[in-house]
Amino acid sequence: MTERSAGLPSQTEVIELLSGDFARAGYDIEEVVIDAAARPPRITVVADGDDGLDLDTIADLSRTASAALDSVDDRAAPYVLEVTSPGVDRPLSTEKHYRRARGRKVELTLSDGTQLTGRLGETDGGTVRLVVREGRQPTFTVREIPLDGIAKAVVQVEFSPPNPRELELVGQSGKGD
Repeated sequence: MTERSAGLPSQTEVIELLSGDFARAGYDIEEVVIDAAARPPRITVVADGDDGLDLDTIADLSRTASAALDSVDDRAAPYVLEVTSPGVDRPLSTEKHYRRARGRKVELTLSDGTQLTGRLGETDGGTVRLVVREGRQPTFTVREIPLDGIAKAVVQVEFSPPNPRELELVGQSGKGD
């Protein structure tokens, strides 16, 4: 986080100013939150990319955002600039979100109210492949689910490594994929 001397640009101004630099670095701006009531006021830029965000990338994007905002700085109010990644509890809502969460364990609520927990596989043409564990034995099946049939999807936090067969079915070896 970097405290800066400047006024608060609008959400639209921040997106217009930063989206080109972020896109060139391989990242999308998912959301910009302007909190003028915080002391000091806060601008939060939520970014994501196909390979996620690590701390070094967040630091680089923060410097880029700060420099870009400084270049149009003609105001005098201090604020805090924060660049962050989407939280693990962010619902998956676009095909891009599903693609980026490939290999992660998710809980889905389908449009008919059915709930499924499984590992995300490939997302293509409005359909996601979900590796689901069947029965007590580690038997896995792959289900194809239309994205428009999913009412809610949330990534689940895991504390143990996934079953190698699950990773194989989602097209990952578990060796850094």
